[in-house]
Amino acid sequence: MNKQPGTQIKLTNVSIVRMKKGGKRFEIACYQNKVSEFRSGVETDLSEVLQIEQVFTNVPKGLVAKKDDWAKCFATDDMAKVIEEILRKGELQINNLERSHQLSSLNREIATMVSEMTVDPTTNRKHTVGMIEKTMSDLGFSVRADRPAKAQALDLIKKLSDEDSKLPVRRVRMRVRITMPGKDAKRIKEKVIAEAEEVEEDEMGAEWEAIVQINPGAFRTITDLVNNETKGKGRVEVMGSVA
Repeated sequence: MNKQPGTQIKLTNVSIVRMKKGGKRFEIACYQNKVSEFRSGVETDLSEVLQIEQVFTNVPKGLVAKKDDWAKCFATDDMAKVIEEILRKGELQINNLERSHQLSSLNREIATMVSEMTVDPTTNRKHTVGMIEKTMSDLGFSVRADRPAKAQALDLIKKLSDEDSKLPVRRVRMRVRITMPGKDAKRIKEKVIAEAEEVEEDEMGAEWEAIVQINPGAFRTITDLVNNETKGKGRVEVMGSVA
């Protein structure tokens, strides 16, 4: 049997999207950064995403998938539809150099977020991004590419908030004004105050008004409490942040 021409194609500097279907592996060769643009809808032209309009079993080796295989597994003989499904649902392969760069950038992004969201509780000053990155390394805090940076920043803040932390932090507080009818305040004032870190002003009359400092995590709790207990007559206004 003669070997089919064009079953081996050499490609370099590619991003690979891989998908397993029907017990077989299929890959497509894409331009770097174009996959996420296509998935988010920024790029709609397949020709701008693909290095070559072809379905492979192994891109680095240039091995082209047999039409019979992909047509059977994807239940269509339309290659464009097959490519689009792989592009949308497949797993983007990242080489070691790209992964290292990605994790390094994510590490810096997390450290920057922690620096912006916290202060040193003894000095009320922010830690530098470099100090936080060093502490992450000392702690063995490993960042994960599959989790949002903010979620990982909050995890790190929890670790740094421990009493034994070598780099102690506390969240930057929010300053909020709370107002509600006095009759409601007599009933729930203590519950609201219990959620605050510090009370700056507390005036009771026909209407109760208080200015308090809270941890950001308590904002939703206080807002829900005020809205529910006053049937919408109370207000919680953010006035800014305070170290």
